[in-house]
Amino acid sequence: MTDAQERNRRVTAADVARAAGVSRSAVSRAFTPEAYLDADKRRAILQVADELGYRPNAIGAALQGASSNLVAIVVGDTPSPFDKEVATALAAGLNAAGKYPIMIGGSQAVSRAAVSDVLRYPLDAMILRTGSLSPDFADACGKLGIPLISSGRIMDRPLVDNVCVQNEAGMEMITDLLLSRGRKAFGFIGGPSGFGSAGRRRAGMMQSLAKAGLDLTAEVTGDYTVESGFRAVEALLSQAPVDAILCANDAMAIGAISGLRQRGLRVPEDVAVTGFDDVEMAGWPEYRLTTVRNPINDMVAAIVDLLEARINAPRKAGETRWLTPEVILRETH
Repeated sequence: MTDAQERNRRVTAADVARAAGVSRSAVSRAFTPEAYLDADKRRAILQVADELGYRPNAIGAALQGASSNLVAIVVGDTPSPFDKEVATALAAGLNAAGKYPIMIGGSQAVSRAAVSDVLRYPLDAMILRTGSLSPDFADACGKLGIPLISSGRIMDRPLVDNVCVQNEAGMEMITDLLLSRGRKAFGFIGGPSGFGSAGRRRAGMMQSLAKAGLDLTAEVTGDYTVESGFRAVEALLSQAPVDAILCANDAMAIGAISGLRQRGLRVPEDVAVTGFDDVEMAGWPEYRLTTVRNPINDMVAAIVDLLEARINAPRKAGETRWLTPEVILRETH
């Protein structure tokens, strides 16, 4: 055997069986607490396994049961730092629940070819965290009996579960806050048209302004990045002066703050700026962004709960869990 082959070779249960002088099935039983095996024999097998550096393949063992514990997380090609934080929290939450997350990301994550590749895995479920879904995604999963949970976007399918923050309510709340501070000329930096959250957040702002008898003064569409928020400031101010800028996410709000400061405008004395999501960067001392919290911990808990319920009752009607947003007061309003 070459050095490369030796490095790549894993110790197997068969190796342990040979070294311990027992059957392969005895090794399997030794690593299965509920399986019957003489206590002395179990200890001897486990000692040999430890000396050889053997550990059972957890995923392989799971595949032999009714549940694989494999859960795919599809995040697509998202520029939003919030989605990255969600993906990290989801992976941790699934690990804590005894699941093995498979992260699928990138611009081709929801293409037909990529879907076919992902669906070759014996998945317990798939979590969608993307705004650019292939229309046959849910149908393909349904035919294979793979439960779908959509996070951040509502999918109106009979067996699909959804978890989403109340985007309109959150934006209404923060618009009302700025109105209560006497702001009159509102600019808006919106998100990409392909994201349902962008439209709902805009709708919440417009409802609040309409109740106050105000029109939107200026509007620019960004792409959920800091850079687009920075660029949007010049475009907004070229349309009309504003004393408040509402942003569809925190990244664009942070970019807008930098753009305003570069032009010698003070935040919030001259122009108030607010975001949405409450990403980690929103609390940094140089920004201290007033924003709407999109509760990640509640989101992860709801997704894990729905996943377990769906595995136990595959044919139950789809359920939508609405998360309650919260205005986080800092220093930019």
